[in-house]
Amino acid sequence: MINIDNQQDFLESALLERAARFTLDLQPDSSQADITIVLTDDRQLHELNREYLGVDAPTDVLSFPASETDPETGSAYLGDILISIPRAAEQAQAAGHPLEAEVQLLVVHGVLHLLGYDHAEAGEKARMWKEQAKVLERLGLGHIKIQDS
Repeated sequence: MINIDNQQDFLESALLERAARFTLDLQPDSSQADITIVLTDDRQLHELNREYLGVDAPTDVLSFPASETDPETGSAYLGDILISIPRAAEQAQAAGHPLEAEVQLLVVHGVLHLLGYDHAEAGEKARMWKEQAKVLERLGLGHIKIQDS
């Protein structure tokens, strides 16, 4: 199950769920896993970034791996993804593509982090970007690339 806390009425939850599902499909044992996606603002991501990562700045997406099992369903709960819609809107405008495409990219990126991918080291980054590109291509967004910060 993919739970989307969507306070942004203009974004279709189905698009975000599809992006998450396609990413989870990269690892067959994760295809039935549960995650939560929260669409929020810069203020909340700034606070969480400072509290959990020691970075005193807003960011576009944060992932919080849980690696737990839901006692009621027995399903794996991979964790939470939080996305700043204002930050995503700025990035979409700068890159020249729709906000919906940017948010889907951020969902893919966040789910990859929940699956254990990272981009701190060059080799890890190459692996993560390759998997990200596969999912974006499958979503029809192969032309969208994540911006390096």
